Amino acid sequence: MENIMATTDNNRLYKLALRFALFTIIYNIAEGLISTYLGFEDESLALFGFGADSFIEVISGIGIAHMIIRIQKRPDSNKDPFERTALRITGFAFYGLVVALVFTSLYNIWSGHKPITTFWGVVISIVSIAIMWMLVVGKRNVGKKLASEPILSDANCTMVCVYMSIILLISSGIYELWNIPYIDSIGTLGLSYFSFKEGKECFEKANSDKYCGCH
Repeated sequence: MENIMATTDNNRLYKLALRFALFTIIYNIAEGLISTYLGFEDESLALFGFGADSFIEVISGIGIAHMIIRIQKRPDSNKDPFERTALRITGFAFYGLVVALVFTSLYNIWSGHKPITTFWGVVISIVSIAIMWMLVVGKRNVGKKLASEPILSDANCTMVCVYMSIILLISSGIYELWNIPYIDSIGTLGLSYFSFKEGKECFEKANSDKYCGCH
């Protein structure tokens, strides 16, 4: 009876973990669409780059959802080819984003370009911090109850999204309040740093059976 109850409870937790993963995918699609559109309209590279990063997180999220289904069926199994491919695609996408954002940031600093406004960067970053933090707490809770290293690792990677949202909030808030030149580009370089680390982490995970958490 105890084994049956434990299995039922684990299945419930895995279903909750999958819901978190699916919500993350849907949220990142919406965030990506809104952020890239408003970033383009307001000429805010930081907000546009934040949105582009969200689209890359969608690819990662698909791999995470697949991983949860796999470990529910075979808890001791290693990453399969689908997950490794998703990680490598995500890694290349992050590296490509880093190159684009760094070069555009440096060009904007050289040309003296400034955003029209960063108001929406403030709004979107606050919403993102709240939602991503709730996801981190939920994923960590599920991961601890299942004693699942992969789910706890995913929670740590979601925490990186919180850090990136904080960078967007700081750069957008400073520009909106004091109109300081180059702060949008400096914020973009901060986002690039975390995107590079995420890309590096993806390749490390793809080439290993370990689930090292994002830093």
